[in-house]
Amino acid sequence: MSEHRRKSPQSQSGGRAAARRAAQQPSGRRADHSREADPAAPSDSYEEERPAGGRAEARRASQRGGRRAGHPEGPPGRGGPPRKKRIIDYPRHDKYGWRRWTPSWKLTTGLFLAFCGSLMGAASIAYAMVETPSVVDTAVAQNNVYYWADGTEMAATGGEVNRQILEYAAIPKSMQNAVVAAENKTFWTDSGVDPRGIARAFVNMAKGGETQGGSTITQQFVKNAVLNDQNQTLGRKVKELFISIKVGNTWDKHEIMAGYLNSSYYGRGAFGIQAAARTYYGVDADKLNVSQCAVLATLLKGATYYDPAGATEYDPAATAKDNLRRATVRWSGILDELVIEGKLSKADRATYTKFPMPDAPKKNDKLGGQTGYLVDLAKSYVLNNTGLGIDEKTLSAGGYEIHTTFQKDKVLALEKAVSKVYDAKINPKKRPDTDTHVQFGGASVDNATGAILAIYGGQDATKHFTNNANETGAQVGSTFKPFVLAAALRDGVQDPKGTGDRILISPDKAIYNGDNELKIKRFDGSIWTDKEGNGWRQTNDGDESFGPIDLREAMRESANSPYVQLGMDVGIPQVRQAAVDAGLLNNGSMNHNDVPSFSIGISTPSAIRMAGAYSTFASSGKQRDPYSVQKVVQKGRAVYTHEATVKSPFSKVVADNVTDVLKTVVEDGTGTNAQLPGRDVAGKTGTTDGNKSAWFVGYTKQISTAVDMYRLDDDATNTNRKFEEMFGTGGEKKIHGASFPSTIWRDYMMEAMKGKKSLPFPKPEPFGEAWYGGGASPSPTPSKTPSPSETPSETPSETPSETPSETPSEDPTPSETCTRLFGCGDNNGGQNGGGQNGGNNNGGQNGGGQNGGNTGTPSTTTSPPGDPGGGAGDGGIFGGQQG
Repeated sequence: MSEHRRKSPQSQSGGRAAARRAAQQPSGRRADHSREADPAAPSDSYEEERPAGGRAEARRASQRGGRRAGHPEGPPGRGGPPRKKRIIDYPRHDKYGWRRWTPSWKLTTGLFLAFCGSLMGAASIAYAMVETPSVVDTAVAQNNVYYWADGTEMAATGGEVNRQILEYAAIPKSMQNAVVAAENKTFWTDSGVDPRGIARAFVNMAKGGETQGGSTITQQFVKNAVLNDQNQTLGRKVKELFISIKVGNTWDKHEIMAGYLNSSYYGRGAFGIQAAARTYYGVDADKLNVSQCAVLATLLKGATYYDPAGATEYDPAATAKDNLRRATVRWSGILDELVIEGKLSKADRATYTKFPMPDAPKKNDKLGGQTGYLVDLAKSYVLNNTGLGIDEKTLSAGGYEIHTTFQKDKVLALEKAVSKVYDAKINPKKRPDTDTHVQFGGASVDNATGAILAIYGGQDATKHFTNNANETGAQVGSTFKPFVLAAALRDGVQDPKGTGDRILISPDKAIYNGDNELKIKRFDGSIWTDKEGNGWRQTNDGDESFGPIDLREAMRESANSPYVQLGMDVGIPQVRQAAVDAGLLNNGSMNHNDVPSFSIGISTPSAIRMAGAYSTFASSGKQRDPYSVQKVVQKGRAVYTHEATVKSPFSKVVADNVTDVLKTVVEDGTGTNAQLPGRDVAGKTGTTDGNKSAWFVGYTKQISTAVDMYRLDDDATNTNRKFEEMFGTGGEKKIHGASFPSTIWRDYMMEAMKGKKSLPFPKPEPFGEAWYGGGASPSPTPSKTPSPSETPSETPSETPSETPSETPSEDPTPSETCTRLFGCGDNNGGQNGGGQNGGNNNGGQNGGGQNGGNTGTPSTTTSPPGDPGGGAGDGGIFGGQQG
C-alpha cells in the first residue's frame, strides 16, 4: 500500500464547498489509482472518510430534515433548516413520533409551579380586595307584613322580633362548648375554614351518605350575619370562603363566637341565644345549665326537625314524637362529646339522664286573639303551597308582603258569634266538671273561589296554641253522610248478585231499614264481621227506630243505620274517594279499615276542609281547594300569585241532588236552627258517639261555613290528652250539632251574608232508580214511633193538642217523600208544632216542632218563649233534638 494512504485524515472543514468537491471525486478503486498518480491529492476517499452510518444514515438524516450524524453543521435534509430549542420546548425539538408530544418532566413541573403561583397570586389579590365585614351593616332583620283581603295591614312580624344581642362575657361557657362540640371542634385553632371538614363532606356525599356540611362556625357566622345569603350557589360559597378567611385572620375568636350565637336561628321566631333561652326555658342565657345548652345547640341543626314541640305546620314529618326522638339522640351525643373533649366531667354527665323538655310554645302578644291564628295559617301556606322553596328560617328573617284572603269583618263576626254562645252558656266556674276545656273551631270559604274568608282558631292565640280551624282530632260525625250520598249517586250501589254492575239510585226512591241496632250486612247480603268474627249492630241517636225510610228522610232525621248500610252497599273505598274528591285530605284519619262506621264520620277532617268540601256541592260539583294567601311580594315584586285549579269530581245533577237533600235538613230536619230568613240554606248536623264532638256544616249559594265544638285540654305538655264527653255542658242534657254549633253558624252567616243577593239553589233534575236496602220491603209500612223531645219544654202546654196518627191512613209508594210517608205537612196545632218533625206551624207548643220549623202566628194556646228561628228555646237545645 502506498505510503500516502497512511496519512492522518484531513480536516473535514471547508463547509459546503468541500462537500461539493468531495461529491465530484470518482469513487472506488479508480479513485485510489488516481491518487497514486497524484500523491498531492487530498486523502478524502469515500470508504475511509465518510461519516459513521454510511449512506443509509445520510439518507435517513436527509429525509428527517436534520443534519447527518457526525456532522453537527452538516447539510440540511429535505425537511428544511435545523430546528432550534425554544424556552418552552413543546412540541419537543429533538424527539419524533409520540415522544415529540409528550411533555418532559421539566415542562410538567414548571407548568404546575406556574399554575400554583398564579392561583396563589389570584387568591392573594382576592383576599386583599376583601374588606373586613361589619355585622351591623349586613345582619339587618326585616318585617313580614300580612294584609287583609282589602289590602289594609293585618299584622307585622319578622326577624326583628325576639332578638337581643349579648356581649361575649354574658354568653355561658357551656353554650360555647356545646356548639363547638356539635358544630366545629377545631374552631379555637382553625383559620376560619376547615379543609379536612370540607373534604369529609364531599367524600360522604360522593358515597351517597347523608348530606353533610363542611362549614366551620366562622363560615356559618359569615353566611348568617355577613352575607345574609342562604343560597347554595358556587359564587356564594367562594365568597363565603374568602370572607371567612378574612374574618378568621382579623377577628378575635371571641367576637366570632358571640356573633355566631347572637345571629343564629333557634326556631319559634327566636334569633340569638338570649331570645332562645327566654323562648325555650323562660330564663336569661346566663342561667342556662349545660344540659339546656346542649338542647339549644341541637336546635341549630334545624329547629323544624329538632324542636320537641313539633312543627307539622311546616312539614308533616316534623311531629312532636319524631322531633323529640331526634333531639334526645343529638342532645345525648353532645353531652358525651363534651366529656371526650374534657369540658364536662363524667360525674356531672351522669347527673343529666333526663332530657330537659323545653316550655310549651308561646305566641307573641302582638299576635293575640285571632290574629295569631290567621298569621300562622298564612305562614304555613306560604311555606307549603306557594312553591317558593323558602324555609321557616328564611321567612322569619323577613322581607315579605303576604296578602291573605281573610276578610276582617267576617273574622270579627265569627269570633263574636262564638263569644256570644260561650259567654251565655259556658261557665267553668259554675260547672267545672262539664264546662272546662270547651273548644270551638270554625272556618268560612268563598264557594266561587275557594278563598278562606274567616277562621276561628280559639279564644286567644297567645293562650290557646292549637288552631282549631285546622285538624284537631275531633270526629265529624253525621256531617260525613253527604259524602256517602254523593258516592251512592255518582258510583251507584253494587249488584248483590255479584255481577259487578252498579245501580244508580234516587235519594227519594231508595228505601233503607232505619231500625235501631240494625245488623249491618255486606252488599251481597252476608253478615259483616270483623277479623274476630264480631258482627256490627248500628244504633241511632237516642236509640230511635225509623223503620223503612228513604235517603232524603234519613238525612233529615240524621238516622245512622240507613247510611251505614248504604256505605256498605256502595263500598267504603268509593265513599272514601267521594269525600277526597269533594275536598277532604286523604290523610291518616281517612285511612281507617273499611269498617261500617266509616260512613258516619269517624274521620277527623279540619273545619277548613269540611267547609271546602261542602262548597263543592254548593258549586254544583266544581271543586276548589281552600287557600289563604292571594299574593306574596318581595322587594316590590310579586313572587307568587294564586291560580285556582278547578276540578269537576261530581256532575251537576249529582251535586244539586245532594244540595236539595241537605236543604231539607235545614227546612224541617235537625238543622232548622240554621235557617236564614229569605235565603236558601243547605247543611248537616253532626254528633259523635259519647257526645265528644258536635258539628254543623252548611252553605248558601255564596258561602260555606263549618263550626265544631268539643272538650279537650290544651295543655301541650300532656301527651295523653283525650276528648271528654259533653253531657251537661252548657247546662244542656246533651250537645248536638243542632244546638251550639248551628247557633254559631246562624249568627255568623246572618252577618256574613249582609248585602249579598239572595240566590236560590238550582232545582235538581230527577235522578236514579228505586232501591231497597238493609232488609227494607218493596212495600214499606212505616213503623216510626213518635218520641218526645229529649229536652221538653219546661212549661207544658195548658191544652195539649191531639197526637198525630202514628200510622198513615194510606200505604205510600216507595217514591213518596216526607209529606205522606211521615206526616210532616202543615199542622195547625200539633203537639210539637206541625207534626213531630216540624213543618209550617201556626201554634205548636214548642214554637216550631221538636226539630224546628217555621213558626207562624201563635195560637191562643199559651206556649213558653221559644227561639224565634223555630227552636225549642232555652229548654230545647236551641231548636233541635239531635245531630
